[in-house]
Amino acid sequence: MTTLNRRPPESNIVIAKLAQLIFKIAGWTISGELPNFPKMMMVGAPHTSNWDGAIFYLFTLAVRTHIHFLGKHTLFKPPFGALMRWAGGIPVNRSTTFNAVDQVVAAFNEHESMALVIAPEGTRSRTEYWKTGFYYIALKAQVPIVMLYVDYPRRNCGVGPYFMPSGDIKADFKLIQDFYADKEGLHPEKKGPIELPPRDR
Repeated sequence: MTTLNRRPPESNIVIAKLAQLIFKIAGWTISGELPNFPKMMMVGAPHTSNWDGAIFYLFTLAVRTHIHFLGKHTLFKPPFGALMRWAGGIPVNRSTTFNAVDQVVAAFNEHESMALVIAPEGTRSRTEYWKTGFYYIALKAQVPIVMLYVDYPRRNCGVGPYFMPSGDIKADFKLIQDFYADKEGLHPEKKGPIELPPRDR
């Protein structure tokens, strides 16, 4: 097995301090502490603006955590494939019969450490429900779900509660709904209800 979730070297303390300074200058605060799990599924919400990704990325620099993200498999071909993997990208081939959930579960199983961030809303536009692939990935890979958030009115971002998926998606989703209920994105009108898709209700 290999280590995908690389812990930054001590020299990256400087980068962390710089990221923390940027937050301070911008008038933002960071809350919570990222748990030290070797593998975890991190949910990023609410997602209503392109700025969300930049803020979450700056947050991970501030707490010295190397994150991973999903990308279309064609983006990992030469000449940029190596760069995508170095940045934390995990290729997903949606044209194969081996579905995306199982592909990501396989990636979790193949590596000793991996912190994957997913925005369950899947888009910056308003949606009527969240995509639940993140939940089934965490359930099958047996990794905890950690809730990350950005709250623009309070100019605050950070780490919320975490839990191991039980298999009862309705009960587990209630934990997610309760936590994100008072968190607002840059464009509140684009924040849809935190609901399960029809097939999971």
